[in-house]
Amino acid sequence: MVALKIGDIKTFTSRLFVKDTFDGLFLREAQVVTFNSFVIDGHIRPGYYTRDEREAEQIGLFSSWKQIRPVCYSLIRGKKLPESFRMEFVLGPEDTAKVLERAGGGWRPDTVKGLYLGVRYENGELLCVTGLSLEVFTMDRSLEHEWDETVKAFLKANDIIFSEE
Repeated sequence: MVALKIGDIKTFTSRLFVKDTFDGLFLREAQVVTFNSFVIDGHIRPGYYTRDEREAEQIGLFSSWKQIRPVCYSLIRGKKLPESFRMEFVLGPEDTAKVLERAGGGWRPDTVKGLYLGVRYENGELLCVTGLSLEVFTMDRSLEHEWDETVKAFLKANDIIFSEE
């Protein structure tokens, strides 16, 4: 797990809410605090879509950020900055498999519950925090380190300035 302090909040929030930079991620949960506190549960409601719709559109456990982004943007845009916001993203299965492969060590997809990226803005500071959840206990930290490095490389590739906390 690594905490990354974002140096240019305006660029980051533009990439997060306006551009498609983070559209490959899935939203587990979001909270936006403006004149009210808005909470979005990113879990897909199983009864909403038919099985055919879920299969045809490859709908999984969580809503894509691409789908939810306009909703969150509508909550934060305006003349005043939000008091705070936080998002918890999870990497999709295909991208998770790529990170597992790069990590080496024989990681299997069924042992990984999720690779997470938390984004938190409050008191004028913005942090990104990596995390992972496993089905098994292990002392092997290769996957954790690979996920941390993947997130750093992603931020650098998108010209997002950060420092490690």
